[in-house]
Amino acid sequence: MPKILVAVDGSENSARVIDFLIAENALLKLPLQLHLINVQMPLGGVNVKMFISSDSLNQYYKEEGEKALDAARKRLDAAKIPYTPHISVGDPAEVIAAYLKAEGCDRIVMGSRGLGAVSGLVLGSVATKVLHLTQVPITLIR
Repeated sequence: MPKILVAVDGSENSARVIDFLIAENALLKLPLQLHLINVQMPLGGVNVKMFISSDSLNQYYKEEGEKALDAARKRLDAAKIPYTPHISVGDPAEVIAAYLKAEGCDRIVMGSRGLGAVSGLVLGSVATKVLHLTQVPITLIR
């Protein structure tokens, strides 16, 4: 059974990723083992922790992660495709690469922001960094 890591950020690209996986599942009729991951960017440095408790900060990350995963979860539930959700905090590409390794996923499916090659090099992107940090097949959906 293919073990697929699906990066979800709640965007329209994420919705297209889920639609792609649902269509692929219907076409190939293979049982999928999906791992949905949402990575929250950490809020600004040491000063934030001086004013906000760790519990409040963790609750914020959890709530924001659940919001980002909500549409994907609803679509997958409707399609009766099982998944394991995961919310983390940190550099998105690094967290995705670490999770991939820890869980032994065979493939990554994620959205692309649609940046051109030059813009992507100048601005950098999560997808580009994930490509450099991992050695599994990656499907990018625009």
